Amino acid sequence: MTSTSASAEGDGSRPVRRMRARHRDEAHRAATPLELFFDLCFVVAVGQAGLQLVHALAEGHVSEGVVGYLYVFFGVWWAWINFTWFASAYDCDDVPYRIATLVQICGVLIYAAGVPRAFADNDWTIAVVGYVVMRIALTVLWLRAAAAEPPGPARGTALMYAAGLVVCQAAWIALLAAPDGAKRWLFPAVAAAEMLVPVIAEHRHQTPWHPHHIAERYGLFTIIVLGETMFAATIGVQSALGSVVKVGELAPIASGGILIIFSAWWIYFAVPAHERLRGNREAIPWGYGHFLIFASAAAIGAGLEVAVEQSVGEAHISTFAASAAVTVPTALFLLTLWYLHARHFKRTTAEQLLLPVSVPAILACTFAGHAAVLSAGLVAAATVAAGVALASRNPESAQPPDHPELEV
Repeated sequence: MTSTSASAEGDGSRPVRRMRARHRDEAHRAATPLELFFDLCFVVAVGQAGLQLVHALAEGHVSEGVVGYLYVFFGVWWAWINFTWFASAYDCDDVPYRIATLVQICGVLIYAAGVPRAFADNDWTIAVVGYVVMRIALTVLWLRAAAAEPPGPARGTALMYAAGLVVCQAAWIALLAAPDGAKRWLFPAVAAAEMLVPVIAEHRHQTPWHPHHIAERYGLFTIIVLGETMFAATIGVQSALGSVVKVGELAPIASGGILIIFSAWWIYFAVPAHERLRGNREAIPWGYGHFLIFASAAAIGAGLEVAVEQSVGEAHISTFAASAAVTVPTALFLLTLWYLHARHFKRTTAEQLLLPVSVPAILACTFAGHAAVLSAGLVAAATVAAGVALASRNPESAQPPDHPELEV
């Protein structure tokens, strides 16, 4: 730890410090307990988004459900990603910093409470209130960072972030006054403006985020989202067991779901992603691309719930549609993961083609009827096994430290 983040000795008090930037090459930079707590609370909103997606898909409202899910998920993901990168560069762990972080957690809880209304009724009032609470707290942190920096590019970047946040929040509030029919069309425009803020702010000066810390934070959030997916699938099976249903009808879905989730974890952590995060040119596309990774990982859990409900006759959709609710997000997860960083660590044609070939194979499982989920799980597991076998035959392939057997 640097002196900016070390706790005071003696009575354990944490005096207010100047929020100076951390060193990008700081040794042993790891996620803090506060960051882990932050992630866990954000998953509450992820769970709410997934629950609404289940209801929409089970009723056959596919397009409305998917669009609504992506919209509400954006608010969770973007608030999380902004704080994560800020904390990697400026975490001083003093009392004001902790309070600002806890305020952001309160904001996401408010946002989560507004997800059902935003999803079902296009009423974004509560969600926007929660979102603005999160963003005000982050704006205060950027202003603290600017005050601690000497005049120059670093201060300019911090002030640009703060100004961008204020402008975008004004746009979200104005969006509430727009006609209901226009809200869904204006939403992407405001979201795009939000995503331009880091690009513009860091054009002349890159904040000193820590590559290994960023990769770890993204990995930990992926684990938590996959855990939420496992929980969602368990709830679906538990609910179905209360109906008149044979266990044999649920076993293939449960088994296939477990194989998919285990394989998703294995494949995500097969390569040392931090080794590619040398600068913003690599990091921004990588960080933004995780929207699809996080969203698809959470959607797998929703799809498994839908598949269970369809198997017991509680979902008003076909077997094909229920199967697609699992296979499509699984394929999207693998394809995005391959594109963002897995492909950069492959050394042979067979390794390079493994994930791209498994994607259509998983999509083809959609046509397997009631065995679709189990078939997709077996394809995912076979992908992992093939990756391990190929890695063992190609010792020159890039391997994560201390885990040479995990290359996929």
